[in-house]
Amino acid sequence: MQHPSDLAAASLPVVRQRPVPPALVETLIARFGARCSTAQAVREQHGSDESTFTVPPPAAVVFAQSSAEVAEVMDLCSQFEVPLIPYGAGSSLEGHLLAVQGGISLDVSRMDQVLSIDADDLTVTVQPGITRKRLNDELKSTGLFFPIDPGADASIGGMCATRASGTNAVRYGTMRENVLALEVVTAEGKIIRTGTRARKSSAGYDLTRLMVGSEGTLGVITEITLKLYPLPEAVSAAVCSFPSIEAAVRTTIQTIQLGVPIARVELIDANTVRMVNAHSKLGLREEPMLLMEFHGSPAGVQEQAETVQEIAAEFGGQAFEWATTPEERTRLWTARHNAYFAAIQSRPGCRALSTDTCVPISRLADCLLDSVAEVEASGLPYFLVGHVGDGNFHFGYLIDPGSEHERAVAEDLNHKLVHRALQLDGTCSGEHGVGLHKMGFLVEEAGAGAVEVMRTIKRALDPKNILNPGKIFEL
Repeated sequence: MQHPSDLAAASLPVVRQRPVPPALVETLIARFGARCSTAQAVREQHGSDESTFTVPPPAAVVFAQSSAEVAEVMDLCSQFEVPLIPYGAGSSLEGHLLAVQGGISLDVSRMDQVLSIDADDLTVTVQPGITRKRLNDELKSTGLFFPIDPGADASIGGMCATRASGTNAVRYGTMRENVLALEVVTAEGKIIRTGTRARKSSAGYDLTRLMVGSEGTLGVITEITLKLYPLPEAVSAAVCSFPSIEAAVRTTIQTIQLGVPIARVELIDANTVRMVNAHSKLGLREEPMLLMEFHGSPAGVQEQAETVQEIAAEFGGQAFEWATTPEERTRLWTARHNAYFAAIQSRPGCRALSTDTCVPISRLADCLLDSVAEVEASGLPYFLVGHVGDGNFHFGYLIDPGSEHERAVAEDLNHKLVHRALQLDGTCSGEHGVGLHKMGFLVEEAGAGAVEVMRTIKRALDPKNILNPGKIFEL
């Protein structure tokens, strides 16, 4: 077993800056003018995310406004063999945006338009910079919505790149199931299309699924066609407190195994409830809690809710409270989505080292309870939230970024948690992606042979290794 300090050192990103010729930056400035910035503040903004890592910023930032401009920047980077890192909303947690090999940050946040809404086919085509909240605002008049909700107001392009999911995945699936087609700029600066608006296809390799989850290492996504869903006729949300985390988890497991089509079921531990109460000025019982939401017809929603309430009662669930108005539901889910920020504010100056394991639902209690015992014994401050309906949960270890000891303890806890999840046939990352932080686990999870196949694909599509290099695995 490695010493915690060795684990912490091994988890730090490998920084190998590649030269950026002044001629490239001069060419970009000549072409894009004020939309190519070398200002320190702009570069630092685009060289950091919500991870705990710190590396030098990119050499320049280009703000693209069209697929053709993305292709131009990509072509120039290819000519000069300089890394290019796509940037959306900057909300990633695993160091995806960090310029570990230097290069150019390509900001697509200004490519934020809805290109077409095909209500009859339940699809929408958008540019990558639009955020998921803005997309749903644009869809309000259609009676449709896009359900994938990772919590942060992430860009749709970033959500594709990391194969995001979130609170609604237990009913509606992840980005993998909800992306129908893409437009992608390759490492050579060519624009290709993958997929169509048809709901299924057997035509050749599934390049759409290859790009979804590739974290910017195989191409730059410039257009996305998504599935949409009718707004449910009735929506009801509820909270229920439990005497223990185990009771809450057992309730979730039985709910899923009985086939109740619950839309969301989120676990919040007592620590997190306390933090959320302080941050959002709520009065929730400071005990382990499930937040649930039911979608369907009025009768269907009532039946689902009654079934879950009966299951919860069997495990000691109490204080079952309903939120039926949109305002009450929004307040409840806003508090849940702000759990990360509530935790950060609970320890001023700290950073959260996040975990993202996911296990088969039947093994959830085994994995979660042992991991809770470990972090409690460590004495490290933490919070715990989970999309427990699909076996995914997140610890946030709240560390002093200047403390090597605390980082070492957090990395040790993370390694134990991931190894436990893998032994239970789970994964190191349910939705955040590999990025930098989980690179060390990929071979253990997928196997050396599978990772070598991934490397072969990377070399074929990006022979100069310029698309977000140093992420997922080292070449």
